[in-house]
Amino acid sequence: MRDAYVYDAVRTPFGKLGGALAGVRPDDLAAHVMAALLERNPALAPGRIDDVVWGNANGAGEENRNVARMASLLAGLPVSVPGTTVNRLCGSSLDAAMMGSRAIETGDADLVLTGGVESMSRAPWVLPKPDRAYPHGDVTAVSTTLGWRLVNPRMPAEWTVSLGEANEQLAVELRISRERQDEFAARSHRLAQSAWEAGFYDDLVVPVTMSTGRGRLDDVARDETIRPATTPDVLAKLAPAFRPDGTITAGNASPLNDGASAVLLGSGPAAAAVGAEPVARVAGRGVMALEPQRFGLAPVEAGNRALARAGIDWSDVGAVELNEAFAVQALACIDAWKVDPDVVNARGGAVAIGHPLGASGGRILGTLAKRLRESGERWGVAAICIGVGQGLALVLENEDVLGGRRRAG
Repeated sequence: MRDAYVYDAVRTPFGKLGGALAGVRPDDLAAHVMAALLERNPALAPGRIDDVVWGNANGAGEENRNVARMASLLAGLPVSVPGTTVNRLCGSSLDAAMMGSRAIETGDADLVLTGGVESMSRAPWVLPKPDRAYPHGDVTAVSTTLGWRLVNPRMPAEWTVSLGEANEQLAVELRISRERQDEFAARSHRLAQSAWEAGFYDDLVVPVTMSTGRGRLDDVARDETIRPATTPDVLAKLAPAFRPDGTITAGNASPLNDGASAVLLGSGPAAAAVGAEPVARVAGRGVMALEPQRFGLAPVEAGNRALARAGIDWSDVGAVELNEAFAVQALACIDAWKVDPDVVNARGGAVAIGHPLGASGGRILGTLAKRLRESGERWGVAAICIGVGQGLALVLENEDVLGGRRRAG
């Protein structure tokens, strides 16, 4: 088996629900990052890409079911480059990278363009088809933006609680206080703002300027939901969102967002085609599932399994990118791993940056690869929780530390 490597990663800024990117179709957002990644690597002939594997949690609207294929055509890739869309909800684009890396390791591909997209602003309403012609009565349109819809009545009620209620249960079970959650959320904003000011995201984020149904956009260059003035005291004034006496608020949970991310994966010998050296090796992968309402804890065992497959443990890990669906969920995973909190999301997390479902896995993977190169740490973990009780994790090994020893295979 060969090794698989990360060669490059880009993403759009993440826009807020109804914000600057709301006028941009999801297939256009996806095509934008695909084209940007190819433009950054001019030596790479687009026809050398063996497959496009793309994450998307919706698919019911302008994504046209297979947004990977739609966006690759819009981005100008040759019609001979195939594409498939992955839906593992919030983990979709990390799952896409995991699938792409497996194809490279087995020799089925040399170069795979992976990533994901979500426009939560443009997610459509859906109606169930009637059981018979000419039905009487009203029908309710159901939003596909987030969460359960058209639930099968055979599903146990405890499984189908809202994402927020599920995490309120987690806060009670693990005794994670409102104060800890608010402190963690304020940290996310502070670190994200500092990272932007330091230029960390300058080469990871490609501005969006394109024609839309609303006219031509000005450059959208930065994440819209970062609030530099956020403090624990400010957050403490917000009302609970899911329980009258609850701990989760709009301030300590990730917002609803629009955005896209892309990650170029390849074999060692693919460096010649890319015209650049890889930045990190995919060293281990893990997946886990448990009761749907306990999805916030699923990354714990997914991370443990990924580390075991990489042949290391948490004491070796110098950087963690954990998607912050909720502050309480992130804290629960950090506590369970007993990892140094300072190495987790050191450049901000989803509470501040945002969580466009299908794009978040690619964001954390690209951020992790850059953090490893910047810090010189050898090992890093990208992990994400997924609604309906799942979690994913992927381990990267810093290629600078490897020194090219593995790339011949």
